[in-house]
Amino acid sequence: QVQPVESGGDSVQAGGSLRLSCAASGDAHSRNCMGWFRQAPGKEREGVAAINTGGGNTYYADSVKGRFTISQENAKNTVYLQMNSLRPDDTAMYYCATDPGLPCVLEAQGYNYWGQGTQVTVSS
Repeated sequence: QVQPVESGGDSVQAGGSLRLSCAASGDAHSRNCMGWFRQAPGKEREGVAAINTGGGNTYYADSVKGRFTISQENAKNTVYLQMNSLRPDDTAMYYCATDPGLPCVLEAQGYNYWGQGTQVTVSS
């Protein structure tokens, strides 16, 4: 079983940066894809970024391209989400999830293990 654990959420001002971390134990197959999702109050959960942990390919939502970077540290089974130029509309609970299927997608369906989330709040 895989249990992602997120950390790094905080409150920042617009234009600031944060780095989220997600540590996920379990066999490598269960973590073929690791993704970051977010959900703001009253809104649907949306995919933000994903990474193929084997090949390293990355995928981003249009809303974060050029501002967010997903990366991994294999030795620690950890995935990071570096978030720069943060905006108030980035405010949300951010979740890490794992998906054994390939190719990686930014849709929640298929991701079968989810963390508890970490809150990111961006003030103007």
